[in-house]
Parts: sequence; structure tokens; C-alpha cells
Amino acid sequence: MRLSRYFMPTLKENPAEAEIVSHRLMLRAGMIRQSASGIYSWLPLGFKILRRLEDIVHEEQMRAGHIPMLMPTVQSADLWRESGRYDAYGEEMLRITDRGGRDLLYGPTNEELISDIFRNSVKSYKELPKTLYHIQWKFRDEVRPRFGVMRGREFFMKDGYNFDIDQPSALHAYNRHLVSYLRTYERMGLKAIPMKADTGPIGGDYSHEFLVLAKTGESEVFYDSAVTDLSLGDRAIDYDDYAQCQGVFNEFTTPYARTDETHDADLFAQVPADRQKTARGIEVGQIFYFGTKYADSMNVTVDDRDGKKVKVHMGSHGIGVSRLIGALIEANHDDNGIIWPESVAPFRVGIVNLKQGGEATDPVCEMLYKGLQLCGLDPLYDDRDERAGTKFNDMDLIGVPWRITVGPRGLKNDMVELTCRATGESEEMSPEAALDRCGQIFTDKGLLLG
Repeated sequence: MRLSRYFMPTLKENPAEAEIVSHRLMLRAGMIRQSASGIYSWLPLGFKILRRLEDIVHEEQMRAGHIPMLMPTVQSADLWRESGRYDAYGEEMLRITDRGGRDLLYGPTNEELISDIFRNSVKSYKELPKTLYHIQWKFRDEVRPRFGVMRGREFFMKDGYNFDIDQPSALHAYNRHLVSYLRTYERMGLKAIPMKADTGPIGGDYSHEFLVLAKTGESEVFYDSAVTDLSLGDRAIDYDDYAQCQGVFNEFTTPYARTDETHDADLFAQVPADRQKTARGIEVGQIFYFGTKYADSMNVTVDDRDGKKVKVHMGSHGIGVSRLIGALIEANHDDNGIIWPESVAPFRVGIVNLKQGGEATDPVCEMLYKGLQLCGLDPLYDDRDERAGTKFNDMDLIGVPWRITVGPRGLKNDMVELTCRATGESEEMSPEAALDRCGQIFTDKGLLLG
């Protein structure tokens, strides 16, 4: 993308309404603009990152054998009355009426709708197990929207629902989701810790939240520092292998890690003193097993091997995709702006032309721009007629991981400058070498777009 043709309305000053770093930087980088309290328009840069995260979530869900679909944002109130949650959910639910007088709601979650779809479509145990998921906009009427996309009213979320014949199968689905979420967050460059959590209005017996440690986190968390050393890494996972998924679950949930709602002081005291840690955490996902809760209230059954109707065991599993962007920025920034992990950066490489229109610089920038595109990278070429300081500041602000600076003085020696945003380290090399280096960096990490 040529920056002269892009829409990226950056701000020099910190907006007064922004309380935390991620909100400030998202506004300053031209990623979002507020349209109403807790509701944002996603401008091209923010939308590009949103799609990057969505792609990773889709890839990892499908790798785990889960099936994508799409459900509507508006749901019938009758389904929620059937489950008993229409009145119980509270004022966070946006209730509306259509012109025919029918009660509707803007969905905060989809347990009822997916249960209705399933019960009208699946009749036999032979069709199980099934896990269906979608990524869709949702709405919860927060009493006090704040912190930008971290606690907005409208948000973009992946939620998935498993349907199983019995508890062992459903608990395997729970473990499978935990493993797939660990891989998802690691691909995004995040350390998200699974912590035993309260089930809240979703209900059920088992729940873990995934939290990113940050000073601005909403939740107080208590954990054994040993859990922060764990990593799924590149290990091969067979998602159909009960024992392997259970083993990963045990590995990541045995060290003490709980939110304040489920904290047990006596258990925490058994952790070695030097590993007892308290911090703040940002929730970026949660998994639930709730047994036959919705099957009971909504009569979700299948025929078993003997032809007898049995209640289906279910779970639900969510990832806050739009919320993840705020969490990523909270975990990756400095005084100059955002430092995107390479896997989620909106543009992987930036090109800064220090003399736009220059006889020497323009051809080299064009060569780099086209070469990076051919490599399968997604470059941002700052071809504006602006001062060098403005160009550098904008590249740092929006967090482009690698920057190639092309100036007439360096080209006299056939040199450009390659700079790493994360470390600030720069190296001079030929334009061809810079092109090869960028291609190699992202090839080694499997991040070429193809």
C-alpha cells in the first residue's frame, strides 16, 4: 500500500477521553473512531489487524476440527424465554421490538440459537460429536463503557459450541478448545494464561478464562509464576487424541492460576513463596462445559445406540477478537507507539523515502515495494511529501515491525537502512540485501502471505 493513497488519519496528541495506552494508541494511529458510547468504526488500519486476528482464529479452529458458520446478530426473544435467560440476563441485553410487535434482542451470545439449530437438524448419536463456531459482532449494554475496545458495547467475537453424547466426550471437547486457544494466542505473540474462572450467566461446572497480564487489566489474578514459563511451541497435536489433549490440559492448569472470583487462599499458600504472584489480567477468551443445562431447558436430544432419546452435553467457547487488539497493544508498546508482533502486524515492512521525487531514491523504493510484494509480504510505502521526522514517527506509531529507509546520502554508497521496530537496532546494507533479509525473516517464521 502506498501511504499517499491510504486512509490513516493519525493524531499527534493524546486524546483526552482515552484512559489507557491501547485506547490512546488506537485513536492516535487512526485505527478506530468512536461513533457512540462504547461503539467504534474500524478504520482501514484497525480493520486490517482485525482481519489478521480473525484469520488466525479461523485457522486454529479448523485445525482442531471445528466447523465455521455464521449466525445473525438479532435473535428471537422466544428462544431466550425457553432457556430461562431472557429475564435473568439483566440490563446488559439490548431488547428490541420489530414492526410486527415481536420481541427480539441483539445477541450477547448464541447458546439458545445454536441449540435450536442443532435440535432441528441432528437426531442421532451417529452424527456426534459436532463443534460449530462463528465469528460475529455482539452487543452488551455495559453500564460504563470504557477503555476503548477493551470494554466496549459492540465487539467482535468468536464463539463456538460443542455437542457431545456424554460427559467424557464433552470434556475432551473442553480440553481440545483449551489446546487450540493456547496455540491461537501463541501465534499472535501473546502469553495468555488459562485460569480457573466463574461461569457467570453462561452457567455450568467447568470454566477457564485466558488472561494476558497487564497493569490495566480488569481482573485481579493470583498465579504460580511457573505457569508463565509454559509454552505449547511447535509440538504436533492430534486433536482426536483424548490422552494428549488431557495431558496438555493438565500441564497448563496444574500450576495455580485463578481469578479473584475463584481464588482459594489456602491452596495459593501451598505454592512456594517465591512463585506466588498477584497481578492484573485482561480476559481475552473463556471456555465452558455446562453439561445438559441447555439440553434440559430446550429439550436438545439425540437417539442413542438403543434408540432412546438422551440429552446432549454441551459447552461454549469464546475468544474476544476485537478485545485482543487492545490486549496486544497493552502488552507490546513503548513511548513511540505500538510494537506489533510480526504475525499480526497490519504491514510487515515499511519503506520510507527520505526524498520523494528524487532521481535516485524513487526507483530504489519502487524496486523494494514491488519486490516485497512478490515475496508475499505486505509493505507500506511512505511516498508522501513529508519531513523525515513525520515519516519515522508514523511508522513507529503504527508499529510496523521492519522499516527500510532509503535516502540519497546512503544510496551514494548503494546502502539503505534496515531497522527493527522491537529492538531499535539498524543495519546498513544494499537494497537487494535488505529485500532478501526481509524475505528470509518472514520465511523462517512462516509468515509470508503467498
